[in-house]
Amino acid sequence: IGGRKDRYCSDMTRTYFCKEASDEYKKIHDIVRVANEKAEEIIRPGVRLCDIDLTARNYISSFGYGEYFTHRLGHFIGQTDHEFGDVSSTNTETVKPGMIFSIEPGIYLPEKMGVRVEDLVLVTEDGCVVLNKVDKKYAMIG
Repeated sequence: IGGRKDRYCSDMTRTYFCKEASDEYKKIHDIVRVANEKAEEIIRPGVRLCDIDLTARNYISSFGYGEYFTHRLGHFIGQTDHEFGDVSSTNTETVKPGMIFSIEPGIYLPEKMGVRVEDLVLVTEDGCVVLNKVDKKYAMIG
């Protein structure tokens, strides 16, 4: 989900299960959620964007799902929803105060299910502020 306010974009992803979820799907959701949280915990000025990506990727890989995390960890956002710059394994630029970007790890099992947990973060002088305020834990709907 996303929207615009005063020409600026927002972006957020949450995954919900319809009526029920297997223990495996719940476990996968929790892995993705924790990967998101671990990446956000290390964001501060001077940290390389590739190291933020690596933090989430290594956590997901430690459970055997590395090959199913098939995209970069995040993208910059501002007056367009995907601005120049990303949080990826190839971006060695360092984080600076005032940057806003997404943190959105995911696991996608072909023909079974997919999970993504995405937040936007604003980098501060000593860390970051998560701009999304919606619970990250999985929920059942329907």
